[in-house]
Amino acid sequence: MGANTSSSTRDVLDAVRRIVQTLHESSRSAERHLGVSGAQLFVLQRLAESPAASLNELAERTHTHQSSVSVVVTKLVDRGLVRRSKASGDARRLELSVTAAGRRLAERAPHAAQDRLIAAVNKLSLPRRALLADVLTDLAQAVAGVRRAGMFFEDGK
Repeated sequence: MGANTSSSTRDVLDAVRRIVQTLHESSRSAERHLGVSGAQLFVLQRLAESPAASLNELAERTHTHQSSVSVVVTKLVDRGLVRRSKASGDARRLELSVTAAGRRLAERAPHAAQDRLIAAVNKLSLPRRALLADVLTDLAQAVAGVRRAGMFFEDGK
């Protein structure tokens, strides 16, 4: 392996490590200081901005698959930080909103690291964002295979 190949591989791995480390530190800090995971804080803050008309809407706002955000919402509901209520116009649909306790927690917390990651990705031009998506998808496929990604550092407890 040549020096340029080795250097660029190291640069890629260093960048991935810095991103993962930042997300992990943010999640640990949320758990230590607030008693919720980083993923739970991220979802809670999104709901504190405005209620979600559905789980699918919340998944879209968190850039996550519906099944992954559902796991997090269930934990927040169980802790009394989020409420599910029947939609006024359609009793089959559930609306999600923060409780008073959830709002207090969201207001005293710093923004979740995922917000910084999303903002950084959104600053990229559309062609660079598309290229990054293609490259990272290929990399993830090679490393992790085909499986749905959960939310960052939400361990399923």
